[in-house]
Amino acid sequence: MKKSMTLALALLSFSGLASAQSSVTVFGVVDIPVSRYTVSGGQRWTGEGMSGLGNSRLGFRGSEDLGGGMRASFWLEGGFNPPDGTAGSGFAFTRRSTLSLTGSWGEIRLGRDYTPKFLIDGWFDPFWGTGIGEQVIMIAGTTGTSPGRQQWATGFGANYPTSLRSSNMIGYFLPGGLGGFYGQFQFAPAEQTAPGSKQGQFMGTLLGYRSGPLNVSMGYNKTMGANPVTAAAPTITTVNLASTYKFSFGTLFDELSYETYARPTSKNTSRGYLVGFIAPVGALDLKASYSTVRIDLGGTPTASKVALGFVYNLSKSTALYGTAASTRNQSGALLTVSPYVTGIANATSSGYEAGINKRF
Repeated sequence: MKKSMTLALALLSFSGLASAQSSVTVFGVVDIPVSRYTVSGGQRWTGEGMSGLGNSRLGFRGSEDLGGGMRASFWLEGGFNPPDGTAGSGFAFTRRSTLSLTGSWGEIRLGRDYTPKFLIDGWFDPFWGTGIGEQVIMIAGTTGTSPGRQQWATGFGANYPTSLRSSNMIGYFLPGGLGGFYGQFQFAPAEQTAPGSKQGQFMGTLLGYRSGPLNVSMGYNKTMGANPVTAAAPTITTVNLASTYKFSFGTLFDELSYETYARPTSKNTSRGYLVGFIAPVGALDLKASYSTVRIDLGGTPTASKVALGFVYNLSKSTALYGTAASTRNQSGALLTVSPYVTGIANATSSGYEAGINKRF
């Protein structure tokens, strides 16, 4: 009898746990392309490359109704590499790790999340900032070695970890129902031990308007440099203005980007723009874009990219896709279509990828 009661209590506990976790969702993307990348006069690479339609990821999200129109929610998301099953030095929720409170007044969000600059670069790019088709503005304005992210040879990005995401972020998001307006504000403290140092302190804002076929948005990012500022760690400020417009034949995309790098004795700038479209034909989406960026440093290096692609939707969660792209460098620029190959100043880089994308 005692054993039966113990078993019954255990089953009830498990049932209660399952009920408490019923609002938790497991989600993710598995994306594997077969790719080939080349640099004119340089390296060539063939294999299963970086995610081409949506970055591979695994995540958990959930929410709890607190009553009175308020909810508490979390979002944990990390990336991995399907061709070999790895996730860098170990799986971590570095894509997004946030905890939120939401009500009629909007949302307060804490943790690690996308910055306004990156959201605009992704939202207003026909290739969604992924694969070899991603706009050259995004490639040039970021640092690190993750797929698609490369620096100019001039090295201006050494103090720009917040180009894509901001850690230790405090964010506020406007509520819905504001007549088409949407927006957010983010702030991340410097978290420096040296008195007066603000290096790494981040602030970003985004304001947009969506009505019918039109969606227009403006973003602002500012990351503080060293104090006093150094050539390797300038203060970087970005302003993006972008829009989409849906016609009967498809959606047109455009973006303007202006970035400044405040150095000890100079203030350099970077300018870029993108135009593109997505045209649906039944289950098939046709894509194209042209993007270019130039920085007034070291001979005004300039890079431009042309990308063409398609997505064939086998279902709501499974798609076949293909993309071809070419990046042209001038005046010392050395960007490439993929980090799997090393850039050469003024060389052209090209590539293609064809793959399968599965969302769950």
